Amino acid sequence: MNPAELKGALEAIIYAADEPATLEQIVNAVGEEKATVRAALDEMIAVYATDDRGVEIRAVAGGYKFYTKPQHHEVVRRFIKSLRPPLRLTMPALETLAVIAYRQPVTGPEIQEIRGVNVSGVIKTLLEKRLIVTAGRKPVMGRPIMYRSSKEFLMRFGLSDLEELPSLKEFEQLARAALGSDEGIAPIEPETPDSANGADSAAGGTTEIEVAAEPSLHSPQEKTEAAEAEAEHSEHTKAESAS
Repeated sequence: MNPAELKGALEAIIYAADEPATLEQIVNAVGEEKATVRAALDEMIAVYATDDRGVEIRAVAGGYKFYTKPQHHEVVRRFIKSLRPPLRLTMPALETLAVIAYRQPVTGPEIQEIRGVNVSGVIKTLLEKRLIVTAGRKPVMGRPIMYRSSKEFLMRFGLSDLEELPSLKEFEQLARAALGSDEGIAPIEPETPDSANGADSAAGGTTEIEVAAEPSLHSPQEKTEAAEAEAEHSEHTKAESAS
């Protein structure tokens, strides 16, 4: 196909993909050389970067995906929030997610040692929301399950890979940027082992942060994943009990 046809095909593939389309997937679909496809993608990224376009093509989570530009995020957020509720995280969940992101792969006991509270309830929540996944078992006594961040985590926070993780101090700012405002984010109060146990295991108390996915042009209705998440968690719980 000629350059114009190739770019049209690439545009259609990236638009239609539910998840970031990898270079290998695109090459296999169009049947062109990898160098040719990469050059065409680079040209398209440059074209979409112009100010008169509302969307851009961004390399994220190992692939390519359409995203709205930052100057339009507030408008798109209002539209997206009118369609479905955003992902909500409690402050304990966000703190646990940060530990996993920066120390991965890490076990539940190791997370608990760092935070000083019981994190089993929070880990369950993060698994159900697919922000973390299991990463095998650590070869020590008891063989505890290890956890790491998922592709969904990269997509929610607009990261291409883990090397783009900000400093720990900037992590909360990243969450606030994903939310779009500071409304609803209460100050972090000191935790005691007893009180924090209840906060982590319960529904999350009153301190919640909404983490909205980076607005994208193509936002098809998500497939039902509750059953899969529940099955995955049940299997994880049985394995944890057996160990």
